[in-house]
Amino acid sequence: VFSVYFIFNIINFVSTRGRGFYTFNVKNTGSVSQMEVGHIHNDLAWNVRNFVHNQLQRFNFSADLRTVAPWSNSAWSQTDLPRMQQGMLGFWSAYVPCDSQYKDAVQLTLEQINVIRRLVDTYSNHLQFVTTAQDVEFTSWKIASLVGVEGGHSLGASLGVLRALYDLGVRYLTLTHTCHTPWADSSSGAASDSNTRGEGLTHFGKIVVHELNRLGMLVDLSHAAHETVLAVLEITKSPIIFSHSSAQALCNTSRNVPDQVLKLV
Repeated sequence: VFSVYFIFNIINFVSTRGRGFYTFNVKNTGSVSQMEVGHIHNDLAWNVRNFVHNQLQRFNFSADLRTVAPWSNSAWSQTDLPRMQQGMLGFWSAYVPCDSQYKDAVQLTLEQINVIRRLVDTYSNHLQFVTTAQDVEFTSWKIASLVGVEGGHSLGASLGVLRALYDLGVRYLTLTHTCHTPWADSSSGAASDSNTRGEGLTHFGKIVVHELNRLGMLVDLSHAAHETVLAVLEITKSPIIFSHSSAQALCNTSRNVPDQVLKLV
């Protein structure tokens, strides 16, 4: 609970450049105080592409997808409108696979952002597209919907594409997915394939981080190699997030975050 509360405070810090933190309401239920929290990594849009080719008229988002095939059989389909109404906040992931790198990653990413925004518009009685913490605060009873791009390969190594993604409403970038990019190392990539000579970021990668800071986009370090995480922490001017990582001490995989890094964060 604290980590998600902290992350949405960070959204306010980054997007408003320090004009005061947005504080979530704490509800007293009598025996326990509950804090409103939000899910910050929602992969459903990729299944919308896989199952219905982004044709939203073939998809009933208001249904309980746990009971509807093929959605019920996929680990990527843990979201539907009834469950989002229970959580009240959501960061949609505009994800495209690593095999699109050097090919059509930018096009696919734009299509995924488009389908997320169309889905939010289609269910506008319940969802509202937002880009700042203030927008989240003033969505009233609607579910605040934000967009993050999962994987630096979606940039096509272009700062112009990064700025265009920001203009489309993207508010975080996961620097890597399961593959190295030309400018940052992934925790899942082979060391022999690294483009950073083991330093985590190239000079261009550092420019990407600085541009994310300037724009007001969150730097997401889930999937990033340990060296990449440390390199980012040395240069970033704004707080960072791990959108879908755990503590390595609790689950020892390369995807998770060691204690020494958590202390730095």
